[in-house]
Amino acid sequence: MDRNLLPAIAAFAEIAREGNFTRAAAKLGISPSGLSQTIKALEDKLGIRLLNRSTRFVSATEEGRVLLTQIDPSLAAIEHAIGALQDTRNRPTGEVRINSSRIAASYLLLPHLAEFHRRYPEIRLEIVIEDEFGDIIREGCDAGVRLREDVGDGMIAVSLCPPISLAVIGSPAYFAVNPAPEKPSDLADHNCLGLRLGMGNTIAGWELTNPEDGQSAILHPQGSFIVNNDDMVLDAALQGAGLAMHMDFAVRRHVDSGALIRVLEDWCPPFDGFNLYLPSREQMAPKLRAVVDFLVERRRQLLQ
Repeated sequence: MDRNLLPAIAAFAEIAREGNFTRAAAKLGISPSGLSQTIKALEDKLGIRLLNRSTRFVSATEEGRVLLTQIDPSLAAIEHAIGALQDTRNRPTGEVRINSSRIAASYLLLPHLAEFHRRYPEIRLEIVIEDEFGDIIREGCDAGVRLREDVGDGMIAVSLCPPISLAVIGSPAYFAVNPAPEKPSDLADHNCLGLRLGMGNTIAGWELTNPEDGQSAILHPQGSFIVNNDDMVLDAALQGAGLAMHMDFAVRRHVDSGALIRVLEDWCPPFDGFNLYLPSREQMAPKLRAVVDFLVERRRQLLQ
């Protein structure tokens, strides 16, 4: 079927319902003469007369009545779908898919799911966990959460947390038999636990910055334990298996409680934290706007 005929078919249905070119043209927002030309072109294309016309009245032919009976349900379904779509412009409803790293989801998204659902019960939120940087457009996601340095050019970035820093940590039991390192070179004498990035072959390097000259260097941890899950690295450090590097906010409560001791803190300066990123602010759906505003509100609470 020629899809270009759809506007003309919809116009025919409106005339058949109204029984009048003038009233139908007014509802469609076009002139009666323009509507007449549209119907004439449709009949010529189909090779069938659909309407009987007189100077005062319009009625459907038998063929026109058959066509109207068959197309009316489909036109009604289209009208309903358009109405439902326009309704979403006024209230947040529908599905939002967010691609996030595991640690960002654990600390910035998951703790707030119950409150988000209470506020927006008609939004279905799907969180796609992927530690490697993903293409949100290719993967059909509406937004992503990554460190600011990982957000690509052309994306709109919204900060979700204050600046963060890396933290080198170990347990009191570990430091009871191993002297605390005072400089990065001392780490050569320590069991440094490794974190594999995703399912690849890369072990996350430990970036340390000299507090005197600002020069950064990447240390490649050498130790007896490698996992691809940051929670397991943290658990191993809590058990005294060795030193680990983690995000400061993820270890803060353990440091505050004395379960972990932070070392080389001067060598771990703050940097921009996690951002929510999305392709555009233009014509942002209310459901996505609700997610953005909610997470920005959470950020203000973190700052306080």
